[in-house]
Amino acid sequence: MTDVAPYDAVLLVSFGGPEGPDDVLPFLENVTRGRGIPRERLVEVGEHYYAFGGRSPINDQNRAFLDALRVDLDEAGIDLPVYWGNRNWDPYLTDALAQMAADGVTRAACFVTSAYSSWSGCRQYRENLYDAVEDVDGRSGPAAPRLDKLRHYFNHPGFVDPVVDATLAALADLPEDVRDDARILFVTHSIPDSMNASSGPPEQGGGAYVAQHLDVAGVVAGRVGEVTGVERRHELVFCSRSGPPQMPWLEPDVNDRMRELVAAGEAPAVVLVPVGFVSDHMEVIYDLDTEARETADELGLPMRRAGTAGTDPRFVAVVRDLLTERAAVERGEDVARSSVGGTGPMWDVCPAQCCANGKGPRPALCGRDA
Repeated sequence: MTDVAPYDAVLLVSFGGPEGPDDVLPFLENVTRGRGIPRERLVEVGEHYYAFGGRSPINDQNRAFLDALRVDLDEAGIDLPVYWGNRNWDPYLTDALAQMAADGVTRAACFVTSAYSSWSGCRQYRENLYDAVEDVDGRSGPAAPRLDKLRHYFNHPGFVDPVVDATLAALADLPEDVRDDARILFVTHSIPDSMNASSGPPEQGGGAYVAQHLDVAGVVAGRVGEVTGVERRHELVFCSRSGPPQMPWLEPDVNDRMRELVAAGEAPAVVLVPVGFVSDHMEVIYDLDTEARETADELGLPMRRAGTAGTDPRFVAVVRDLLTERAAVERGEDVARSSVGGTGPMWDVCPAQCCANGKGPRPALCGRDA
C-alpha cells in the first residue's frame, strides 16, 4: 500500500458554477463581491451561461474528475476519502470542511483546479481556505482539519503531455494545405497587468503568471515541432477580460490577435490551445468555442481548438503524484519532483507575500506569511 501519511483525506478545491438559470446571477454576485462590478455587467456575463441553459459545465467536469481520481487512488492502493469544495457555489468550502471535520479528518492535501501563480489563481484560494477554516472552527462542532495545498502543476508532465497530444490532434484536423503554416495560439485567462506584476514571490520580481505560461507554451510548441517535423510560430494570447476599460489587462485578446494575423497575412490557419485551463468550462466553451469561432468564421480563418486535460488519466494521476510527493516531504524524506521546462518544480509552501492581494493583506493558509 502506498504511504500517504500524514494525510487522511484529499480535498478538490475549485471555482464553482451555477447549476441552473436561477443560480446564474447569485453565482456571479459571489464571484465579484467587493469588486464594484455594475449589475448590468453581471447581466451581460450571465448571458454566456443562459446560452448553455444557465448551467456551467465545470461542476459536472469536477464530478467526473472526482470519480476518476477515486478510481486512480484505489488502483494505487491509496485508501483516502476525497472531498470537494468550491469558492463561489455549492458545494462551498466551508460545508466541505465541516463535513470533513464531522468525519474525523485531521489533515488533508488540497488540489486546486488552477495551475498557475497569481492572486486569483492561487492566493485567493488560500484566503478562501483560511476563511472556511475560521468559519468551521467558530462553530460548536469539531475543528476543521489542517490543510496543505499541493504544489503548482502547470509544468508537471501529467498536465503538459495531454496538452501536447491535444495540440497535435488539432493540427492534424486542419486542412493539409494550411497545416504547416498554422499559428499556435496558447490561450489563458486575462488578468489585470497589476495582478501579473505581483504574481509569484516579491524577491523574484513578479510576472510569474505570464512567465509560467510562456515556459509551458515553449515546451508544448517544441514537442509538437519534434513530432511533426515542422517548427511553427506560437504565442500567448488572452481571453475573458472582465475589468473596467480604464484598467490595463493582459493583451492581446485572442479575437484581436486573429484579426491582426489575417490583416497582416501572417497565418493561413490557427490552433487555439487553452493552456491556462484544466477543463472545458465556460471560458473555453463560450470564449473560444463560441466567440473565437465566430471571429474565425467571419475572417475565413481555418481554426481548430485543442482539448483540455480534463479527465485524461495522466492528468488525474498528477494528484496522486503530488500527494505522495508531499506526504514524503512531510515525513522528512527526499523525493524526486517531476517537471518540464525551465521553471523547475514549484514550492510546497507559498513564500511570504507571494501573489499579494492588491487590496491589501489578508490572512491565507498554506503560505509562509500565514
